[in-house]
Amino acid sequence: MLMLKERELIVEHGKKLITNGLTTGSGGNISIYNRDLGLVAITPSGQDYFETKIEDIIILDLEGNKVEGDLKPSSEWSMHLIFYKNREDANAIVHTHSKYATAISCMGWNLEPVHYLIGFAGYDVKCAKYATYGSQELAENALEAIEDRNAVLLGNHGLIALGTDVERAFSTAEHLEFVSEIYYLTKTLGNPNLLTESQMDEVMKKFNTYRYK
Repeated sequence: MLMLKERELIVEHGKKLITNGLTTGSGGNISIYNRDLGLVAITPSGQDYFETKIEDIIILDLEGNKVEGDLKPSSEWSMHLIFYKNREDANAIVHTHSKYATAISCMGWNLEPVHYLIGFAGYDVKCAKYATYGSQELAENALEAIEDRNAVLLGNHGLIALGTDVERAFSTAEHLEFVSEIYYLTKTLGNPNLLTESQMDEVMKKFNTYRYK
């Protein structure tokens, strides 16, 4: 069986998508890229996370060809692959339908620096133009909007978080859901007091030395 460790991590974090409130049902998806093998492990399409077994995880090459697995890969597989082809720092992707990040994406807003934890993604999080889920257009819109950040909002859809490993990508998705909730709450109160560029510069300097544990 190829990529056993990656399969185990995906099954584990798939359950955490539900228990940590980052999606509902079978929504969202997770993948891990093994650069030595040039292969991607990704969640299957429409499968309950608590019923997903390691043998259900699909293995793809970077052209989207199925290398191992009997089920259909996530409908968003092309969006995962486009990041792995274009972002050398990305070895894992977590796609969520978390409530507050999705609400911000449904407004077509960028997520602004209302709280320093946005630094997990960068100075802010851009919102990509809407496109049908699972489409190549959505993949291209997401890649264009993410720029040099570690996350991007998908218009009227959800959030994509990148990481050097799946733990980092998952943590970024969690922290951005918190920032999205704070942004939502401050918007209901008035105009948020946003961090300045110089203040975010200091945050990013600290985040450059941060090591995820």
